[in-house]
Amino acid sequence: MRMVPSLNVPQRYGQIYRKHLLSKGALDLRYRIQKHSNGTVTLPLVPSSLPQLDLSSLQCSVAHGSRCEIVQIQAQPSKKGKSKYCSEKLVEAVQDQLSSHGVSWNEDLKSDLPQSWQRHGDLVVIGEDCFTLPAWKNIGTELWSTVAHGLGAKRLAQIKRISNDGFRTPLVIMLLGDSSHVTHLDNKIRYEFDITKCMFSFGNITEKLRIASFNCSGETVVDLYAGIGYFTLPYLVHAGAAHVYACEWNPDAVKALKRNLQLNRVSDRCTVHQGDNRQLPLEDLADRVNLGLIPSSEEGWPVACRLLRRDTGGVLHIHQNVSSAVPSTDARLQPALPAADGHITTEGEDKTQVSLNASLGSHRDREAWRTWAEDTATRFAELLRDLTGQVWRTHIMHIECVKSYAPHIHHIVLDLKCTPL
Repeated sequence: MRMVPSLNVPQRYGQIYRKHLLSKGALDLRYRIQKHSNGTVTLPLVPSSLPQLDLSSLQCSVAHGSRCEIVQIQAQPSKKGKSKYCSEKLVEAVQDQLSSHGVSWNEDLKSDLPQSWQRHGDLVVIGEDCFTLPAWKNIGTELWSTVAHGLGAKRLAQIKRISNDGFRTPLVIMLLGDSSHVTHLDNKIRYEFDITKCMFSFGNITEKLRIASFNCSGETVVDLYAGIGYFTLPYLVHAGAAHVYACEWNPDAVKALKRNLQLNRVSDRCTVHQGDNRQLPLEDLADRVNLGLIPSSEEGWPVACRLLRRDTGGVLHIHQNVSSAVPSTDARLQPALPAADGHITTEGEDKTQVSLNASLGSHRDREAWRTWAEDTATRFAELLRDLTGQVWRTHIMHIECVKSYAPHIHHIVLDLKCTPL
């Protein structure tokens, strides 16, 4: 078995180290990050990066107070590595099939194969931007058996688009197989849903892992856009929330959510509210509110303010797609300055350090994130003051970049602490 050099770190710091190594080109993407029973994770390293790795510097600059060491582990291929293998296998399979139909292989046909796909157990979902050339039409439905075999699946589906029905219902066509019901295991959480009725966002995995690392013991959490339980379940299963109120208006998603709560044995600690969360008959109870809607959760901001505890306040996790295509011209806000410990501060009276995963995005991107966060903090202070008649302090705790949609457009999460004065 192949052994690879890896960085062993405490699991709670795994994501921070992963992003740092990724930004430095030191993370070997061919192999999988592995979790261990002793509470650590190992991150495979590019061998050529080893001479440049200073463990003492890493511990101080990336995650102060953490411990890390270089170890040798048995290699396990990553999803990216497996994907490359499946791509090669798919090319070989369709080449043979086209040849049997008298069609010569060329680069146009190769470019018309799926470049990425989603895997749910034995079902693979491909996009609509593949198999568009006339040559594929001549093969008929037997093509889908070949594609499924090449991708290591038994069932095959194609997603055409996301419906604009308010529920973001996916338009998915089954190409091979009768059942569209799937099971997905993610960080020891089991999700079951119908891919033709509900979406599953693979891109949110880093945020789900981050939530799983929270300590929400004794807390009441409200998830305003619960879906099938993307964030609701990590709060209950891993973060240990005392109770979660999950709000969702898509009846298909609600059905899947209730099923997933039962599957993961946490339904006794969750109350599901079906319908428009603006009509939610709750207030003054939340220690934490999750606003996991993009491109913007702004419509739910007044609801979140109403839900926060009036005596102690709480934390808001505010999702937003932030664009830095046009540089900020707001003269009120000073540019973000990198600090020595990997956090950032702003000039002015408030010298509070704010953590930001700066391994992603350019300086202009990060400045746009901070500008949006400052404006959002001010807006929430005003909303809370108008609602309660009290003065509130809003404090930016952390700015998390979840993923990029396009150049200079990023899915951001702002952790905002709101406290009544």
